[in-house]
Parts: sequence; structure tokens; C-alpha cells
Amino acid sequence: MIKCLTVTEIDTALAALNQSSAAAWSIKEGKLYRAFKFADFIAAFGFMTQVAILAEKADHHPEWFNVYNKVNISLTTHDAGGISVRDFALAEQISALIP
Repeated sequence: MIKCLTVTEIDTALAALNQSSAAAWSIKEGKLYRAFKFADFIAAFGFMTQVAILAEKADHHPEWFNVYNKVNISLTTHDAGGISVRDFALAEQISALIP
């Protein structure tokens, strides 16, 4: 079973993730969170499609919200009851989609 990360482990993983990301991921309401903004709806939806493919392959699905050119993603591991290594692994893959 996947375990929740400790606060120290989350802080360390978050710092490492944000070194490789153009915009910062953060912790919001106990979840790994990032807001994305695109040129238009088509670009935002294309991004969501790419994320959906990654999520399905990982069998780890985000909570997300989309309005026009904005996409907000929250990651948490429900089975673990909080943030796990699976969330950081998917966040890293999502970040790699952004040039």
C-alpha cells in the first residue's frame, strides 16, 4: 500500500519538483497544486488530453478544473489519504509537457 509522505518528505520533494518547473507547484488544501494558463481553450484542452493519457498510464488521476484557457490541477493519493510519491511522479510528468 502507498503511504502518505511526511511534511519533511513533501517539502523536499516539492523543492526538487520546483527546480525543474517553469511555474511553482504548491501545497493547497492538503494536495499538490498547480495552475496553468494557455493561449486559448484549444491549447488548454490539448494539454488536458496529454495529462489524461499520462494519468491513465499511471493509473493515477488528477482532480482538475478548467475554464477557457486555465487549468488547475490538484494531486493526492486517495488510497493513502494524502500526498504520496505517486503525486510527485505525475506532477513531474505533467511539468515536462510545458516548454
